[in-house]
Amino acid sequence: MPMLRKQFRPAIVLTLVMCVITGMVYPGIVTALAQLLFPRQANGSLVVMNGRVVGSALIGQPFTQDWYFHPRPSAAGSGYDGAASGGSNKGPTDRNLADTLIADAVHEAIGRDGAARGTIPTDMATRSASGLDPHISPANAALQVARVARARGADSAVVRALVDRHVEGRQFGFFGEPRVNVLLLNIALDSALARPGSAAAPGAATR
Repeated sequence: MPMLRKQFRPAIVLTLVMCVITGMVYPGIVTALAQLLFPRQANGSLVVMNGRVVGSALIGQPFTQDWYFHPRPSAAGSGYDGAASGGSNKGPTDRNLADTLIADAVHEAIGRDGAARGTIPTDMATRSASGLDPHISPANAALQVARVARARGADSAVVRALVDRHVEGRQFGFFGEPRVNVLLLNIALDSALARPGSAAAPGAATR
């Protein structure tokens, strides 16, 4: 019994100490440093418009109206649901990859955006791995310029220039690919060009 007591006591004390260190001290220090050094990122990279949070720069939103740029398809729940993050695509070497392409997105690209078969950007017809991707490729955005300009009664060159200003380069110059954040682009679009009178702004219930 004394031997067991000598073994249990250090084990219990060590467990409690580690719980305090790893469950309270360490998270507290990390949280404090994050709030001090990177407050925007630590709070979810929230996007605020007219004093109201309209979304996060890290999570996509389902824009569907012609006067907005559309994101890539999402497999997360009903779309961009953080609680159901996940993808459904097969790998590029899978013979059945074509079966997972989003037919509706392809038809929309052909019908709405005037794309030709065989020239549709990959990210316009496939879902991202997370289902939450807020970005599209510059080629995807460029294909939508004519539709957005037509819906807003604007010059395509003005809309194209706006897209060009929102192309983000590779991280650190070599990670990833150039990309366009759809939410930030649509907010800038509303700031620069008028929407149809009944159109809802980004972050509203109807897009």
